Amino acid sequence: MLTNFRSARQRRHMESDEEILRATDPLPQFPQFNARSYYDALFAAHGPQHWWPGRTAFEVIVGAILVQNTSWSNVAPAIENLRRARLLTPHAIEKVSAPRLQRLIRSSGYFRQKTKTLKAFVRFLRRDYQGSLSKMFRVPTPTLRDQLLAVRGIGPETADSILLYAAKHPVFVVDAYTRRILERHGHPHARLSYEDVRQLFERTLPPDVALYNEFHALIVHTGKHFCRPRDPRCGECPLKLLLPEMLPATPPAQAVIALPTPLKMYPSEPSLSDRLPDRLFEPAPERIAAAT
Repeated sequence: MLTNFRSARQRRHMESDEEILRATDPLPQFPQFNARSYYDALFAAHGPQHWWPGRTAFEVIVGAILVQNTSWSNVAPAIENLRRARLLTPHAIEKVSAPRLQRLIRSSGYFRQKTKTLKAFVRFLRRDYQGSLSKMFRVPTPTLRDQLLAVRGIGPETADSILLYAAKHPVFVVDAYTRRILERHGHPHARLSYEDVRQLFERTLPPDVALYNEFHALIVHTGKHFCRPRDPRCGECPLKLLLPEMLPATPPAQAVIALPTPLKMYPSEPSLSDRLPDRLFEPAPERIAAAT
């Protein structure tokens, strides 16, 4: 029994040591991943996307919750219903009855569960931040992320979407499109946990809100139009030159792990966050047209 106890304790120590090593070693198991080359190829092909659809920070949060397990085309009518009913404020969402809220957001699917999540979020906002989004947004990223994940119905992707698009914290959002692109490009980390994939991008890119915003939007665009689940258009995709069969062999010592200088999305122009501070929360006409 004593031997078994010691073995279990030793295993726990070994697992703990491995976790520490993973946390301090900058992605030693994936030395050839270069996120910058993916971003450069996509941005050169498609340009700025002006995401996220929404007129206010709270509307962005509502959209991030409603878009869970559905497409934006199903969320857009629900957002419009809430806007017409003057319910796109935290106070209004908290006071409206659950049955009425369910009817208004029905098009987004899972409307009963999403009603509970919306209610849970606004209660959290009132309880912890007196209903003030600006106070909430000033909280350090790791702390706020943990708080959001503790809200009923908010998972990692939703929490990170809120942090990036509403709060403007430098957190990279990982979704199914991201994993699909990585997997088709032969990156084994496509099957790792959400946190591992997120850290892969965050460790290989500078912590820039506008960059993460654009990169995620470009990935979504690519996943929808090129890297589709069926009949992918690899030959037309801007990332085709980064497919494994197209890349020259690169010794691990020459692989790019971190960017030596900040990434500039607009050479000799202000960054997106400076040039378009409000457009990030307003829907581009072509995007709304496509959604409807």
